[in-house]
This record gives sequence, C-alpha cells and structure tokens, in this order.
Amino acid sequence: MSSSSDKRRRARVQGGWAAPQRPKKSSASSSAPSEPEKSRIYEGQAWMGKIVDQPTTGKKFIYREPEEEIRVKPPDKVITKPGVYDISESEIGTSRLRFFPEFIESKEADWFYDQFYQDLPWRQRSDVKNGESYLQPRLTAWFGEHPYSYSGVTHDKNSEMTPALRHLKARLEEATGYKFNSVLANLYRDGHDHVPWHSDDEKSLRSQPTIASLSFGDTRNFELRKKAPPGEDANYEYAQHVSMPLNQGSLLIMEGAVQEDWQHRIPREYHDRGPRINLTFRIIYPD
Repeated sequence: MSSSSDKRRRARVQGGWAAPQRPKKSSASSSAPSEPEKSRIYEGQAWMGKIVDQPTTGKKFIYREPEEEIRVKPPDKVITKPGVYDISESEIGTSRLRFFPEFIESKEADWFYDQFYQDLPWRQRSDVKNGESYLQPRLTAWFGEHPYSYSGVTHDKNSEMTPALRHLKARLEEATGYKFNSVLANLYRDGHDHVPWHSDDEKSLRSQPTIASLSFGDTRNFELRKKAPPGEDANYEYAQHVSMPLNQGSLLIMEGAVQEDWQHRIPREYHDRGPRINLTFRIIYPD
C-alpha cells in the first residue's frame, strides 16, 4: 500500500485525533529520543499537553491554618416591630430587649411631654472622662430614694416625684411586675444633644439590672453595640450593632445581661430634630 493510501486510511478511521505514526526505532540505536524528537513525535496530539495525574514538580500542596483567626462582623439588626428580642447569649446570660412602640397613646403622650418639659428641674451637668470635665450634651433630672453616681456625676437623693412621674411609675410596675424606686430623666433639646457609648453597669444597679425607658417628643435612634469578649481589647471594628427608633409613647425594656455584654447610645444627628424627653426607670440599691 502506498504512503498516501495509508494516511487516508488512518484519517478515515481515527478522524482529526489521529497522530502521525510514530517512527520505528533504528536498529542501530536503542537510546531514548532527544527533546527535539519528542516534540516531533507528540506534535498534533492535543491531549498530551494536559497533564492530568502527574505533578510537574516534586512539590506537594500542603494546607496550613491561617496564623490569625479570620473575623467577620456579624450582620447588624434593626428593630421596628413590637416584641421580645434576645440579642445575644453568653456565659453571663441572655441579653433581652422588650419593645412596645405604642405603650402610651399619642395624645396622652403629648400631655405627658408638656408636663415634664415644664415641671422637671432640668440641669446641664458635667461628666468626667480621663480626668477632664465637660458639659453633658443634654439636660437631666433625677428622682430616687438613693443617690446615683456615674461618670463623675452624683445625683443626690430626691424622693419628690411629680404626680405625672408617680402615675407612669405605677403603670410600668403593673405592666412589668417590677418595683422601680428611681427615674433618670433626659432632655435632648435638638439633634445635636446626645449620649455617648456607655453601659448602665454601676454597682448601685447590681448585676443584670432591668431598666425601663419611656420616650416623649421627637423620634430618636437608639443604638447598641456588642462588647468584645473577655480578655480581648476593646476593639469595636467587628462589633455587632442593633438599632431601633424610639418614637413618642414607646417603651423599651433592657434586661438580663444587656448592660454587661452591650453598650448603648443616642447618637448626634445633623438634621432637624425637635426636643425629646426620655425617662429611664431603675432599681437603685444603697452602696
């Protein structure tokens, strides 16, 4: 058979994958083919260029654990609907929020706002931080059977609650089952008034205090952020945040491990906000 007939037969049988016939070894030499000869032998065999199960080098892939733990910030949460929210669990216990956006009806809340705005003995006090004193960016008033101290500020005992405060205290105690003996009132005059990150973890509150917060006036955003685990620096880059709008007549109850495991604040806002009054009912124990 001629050489041309042999090529046509192979092309017909094997199609486009047919490779040139490997030349026969010369009887004069039994040595392996040289590199140029290898290239010529395997030329046109596309599958030979893909090494499937043979490593090209003697190195093997070895998985190594990363030297530092890869941290991912938990998703933030926004709470707008009434309900009970367990925002974290820890060795200390459950951090729980109870939110009632319409605890007091709007018209009645307007009346309470006017009473508190006019009748409470509002004062602008000074906080102490890192040895320096600065004016609080809000006004406060304190009513309680015992003094209350925080951030270098001490509120003296003041048992003379107004009739409106006594009325709300009774309603809260009936609804929650707690017996509160004090209330810290805050007046935010506009959006620039605020309270920075802090926890209500003073000794006079004891561990895992229950704090009931009532809001009157304009809506302000309330934010919480998770504290770093014990033994770690206070790095809040990866801290989870929870936020909720506290509107007129709303009630927020913080209980369980919230003060131990979280911080909270009312942030400064840079657009128009009207005045807001916040009443935080507490149980204070003598030192």
